[in-house]
Amino acid sequence: MAAITASTVNELRQKTNAGMMDCKKALTESNGDMEAAIDILRKKGIASSAKRADREAKEGTVQAIVNADGTAAALLEVNCETDFVGKNEGFRAFVDLVGQQIVDAAPADGDLAGALAQPVASSAGLSLQDVIKEKGGIVGENIVLRRFRRFAAPAHGTIASYIHLGGKVGVLLEATAGKAETLANDTFKTLLKDINLHIAASSPVSVGREAVDPELVAKERAIYADSDRLKGKPAAAMEGILNGMIAKFYSQICLLEQGFVKDPDKTIAQLVEETGKSLGDTISITRFVRFALGEELKA
Repeated sequence: MAAITASTVNELRQKTNAGMMDCKKALTESNGDMEAAIDILRKKGIASSAKRADREAKEGTVQAIVNADGTAAALLEVNCETDFVGKNEGFRAFVDLVGQQIVDAAPADGDLAGALAQPVASSAGLSLQDVIKEKGGIVGENIVLRRFRRFAAPAHGTIASYIHLGGKVGVLLEATAGKAETLANDTFKTLLKDINLHIAASSPVSVGREAVDPELVAKERAIYADSDRLKGKPAAAMEGILNGMIAKFYSQICLLEQGFVKDPDKTIAQLVEETGKSLGDTISITRFVRFALGEELKA
């Protein structure tokens, strides 16, 4: 029997895209014969003649996992090849397991490579990448963890989530309060729910102006300065008009400056302030993230 080494197992993985344990079992069954092991995996439906990793995964779902006390959460997008699999309850349950792994294992926020390399305790120490590949073998499609964000709330902070259109859009929202008891108040929880709905519908870019990329603002300012609206305007008036146009730009992309979808005459900042006053507290929206299934990722 040929020796079954880690490099042999890895070679079989590269050739078949099967999981590590499946490769090891196949090599054991074939007494170390690589070609026979490939045939064993193919017969079991774990490997195919065309590597699944070469096939595009554009369908799938966006899901969120929040721990019981709202102090840690993950928003993730997991892709597959077909809408049929993406809507399957078994696939969505698997995505929940991936999300729970990210919440529990606490990889660095957004570190895809780090998350995929971490062992999954419930799967005999297999890496998350191996577990995902094994699931792909079961459903017969290429499955990819495309991206994730993981939030850990600060003191007197909490995290709320919202999933829209059956997994097409997802939101994580983090907020803090001056008093711990506010976090359990139903009025506060309703506020977070309303803001999550707003974010899903309105696609803000940042919480406030300070987080907007200065290059983006400079680009918009240059476009406005060269627009037909400003042609022929006296130089003395130009700066004021430009400032007004930039202020409107901020009101379109900054969460706190956007008009609340349920009451456009009221900004999100005003909604937060009013709710805080009604509770005798100060509430702050600290960060959020919004994923839309299949959207172009920023560099």
